[in-house]
Amino acid sequence: MPSDSTCIFCKIINKEIPADILYEDAHYLCFLDIHPISPGHALVIPKNHSRDILDAAPKDREGLLAVVAKVAPAILKGVHATAFNIGINTGKPAGQVVFHTHIHIIPRQDEDGLKSWDAHKIGIKELQLIRAGISPHL
Repeated sequence: MPSDSTCIFCKIINKEIPADILYEDAHYLCFLDIHPISPGHALVIPKNHSRDILDAAPKDREGLLAVVAKVAPAILKGVHATAFNIGINTGKPAGQVVFHTHIHIIPRQDEDGLKSWDAHKIGIKELQLIRAGISPHL
């Protein structure tokens, strides 16, 4: 599988540096985040190196979600959480720090103090303008 010798996640895959691995198969790895947002915060990565979710092979994108569906229930039970967020940061402005495709599983509890995004109301006309800018690219 292609890897990048400078990528910290590739080094974890190749067992060059340690990680607390929760799940591993021939194509994917899930391990605990060393900078967790909540207890049990884990990362699911493909073993095939790609920069981000847009760069990943279609089979890797599909497989990542299958692994999330497999490990998330175990994480919830293991840390006594009642819910979870999944997150994919694509690009530095979105918060991506490691440029190897990954999905965050962030266990949640009622009143855990974690904030959601600050949403704001938008008008129909503005929505239509945004859609008009996006639609030609699909």
